[in-house]
Amino acid sequence: MTYNKINAAFPILFFFLFFLFSPNFSLNAQAEEEKLDIGGYIMDHITDEYGWHITTYNEHHISIPLPIMLFDGGKFVAFSSSKFHHGHQAYKGYALGFTEETDGSIVKLGGNYADYTGELDYKEACPPIDHVCKYDVSITKNVCALLISIILLCWMFLSVAKKYKEGPLKAPKGLQSYLEPIILFVRDEVAIPSIGEDKYQKYFPYLLTLFFFILVNNLMGLVPFFPGGANFTGNITVTAILAIITFFITNISGNKHYWKDIFNSPGVPWWLKFPVPLMPLVEFIGVFTKPFVLMIRLFANITAGHIIVLGFLSLIFIFGAMVPAIGYAVSPVSIFFYIFMGMLELLVAFIQAYVFTLLSAIYIGMAIEEPHHEELAN
Repeated sequence: MTYNKINAAFPILFFFLFFLFSPNFSLNAQAEEEKLDIGGYIMDHITDEYGWHITTYNEHHISIPLPIMLFDGGKFVAFSSSKFHHGHQAYKGYALGFTEETDGSIVKLGGNYADYTGELDYKEACPPIDHVCKYDVSITKNVCALLISIILLCWMFLSVAKKYKEGPLKAPKGLQSYLEPIILFVRDEVAIPSIGEDKYQKYFPYLLTLFFFILVNNLMGLVPFFPGGANFTGNITVTAILAIITFFITNISGNKHYWKDIFNSPGVPWWLKFPVPLMPLVEFIGVFTKPFVLMIRLFANITAGHIIVLGFLSLIFIFGAMVPAIGYAVSPVSIFFYIFMGMLELLVAFIQAYVFTLLSAIYIGMAIEEPHHEELAN
């Protein structure tokens, strides 16, 4: 086997061995006795959490604790997420939600457990819940991923800006040579065609930030180890905020022509405007559905990709729990599809950043577009 063939085969062999003997799963007799909760494992991966789980070795969870910060009862409460011991322990009367209604939240226990600290079997003890902590400003896994991506983006752009400042006419090199084609692509293929060559400069910084912010977080979500692995852009609150920012920029920038087209669209028969303003109502609803589509598209594509990838990987352990030999036999097929979907997800990471930025640019361009000569004549 040549050196190039060895290089090509090594990643496949690495992924095969890594996931086959991963400490997070087991194909032994214990797996046969215990019911595999694949759905719970996948949901734990794609949802936010207090603390950053790294791996599990010999039933011992290895994770990075993150700060819990609450405003409860008029006072500020702060402690480490390790105090919860992965949901099995209460701390000073606080615990992770253990009911269907409180799952994913922090609750304040009542009764004799108001100040309790220690191990707690919630199924047997059934401690009363006094209230859910609504004012939660904790540094969760997604918030931590956001801070890491911000640091990474600042380093990228500040270093590139420094290179341009030192020699604006010099040939790009290093990181600058990788980012410059992407920046020019966003400018020449997204901003200028959608907004116009005479107006794009005002909105180009936002579009560039939007593109790289989504792209970097998409790529970080594909990395299976810290500081990657967080499903940040697959969180609907994140995509909602990005869509809301585009919504406000679009409608604040909208000119008279934009609002006229919404409430009194030219070329539309009068009976669709009066006495029932059917078309104006449709156009006005469209103002809100456009950012909604932005939000759902990014959220659904990224989340679905994570679920599919983990689903293929989980087939090994589903069949292995039934018959270990079948689990080993299915492993090559599952790993192949896992790698294939991983490569597809890499492409989707770029496509979704491009689509979100392109649609935002189109919406902004429609809002600031001047009327054509034919419309002015009419």
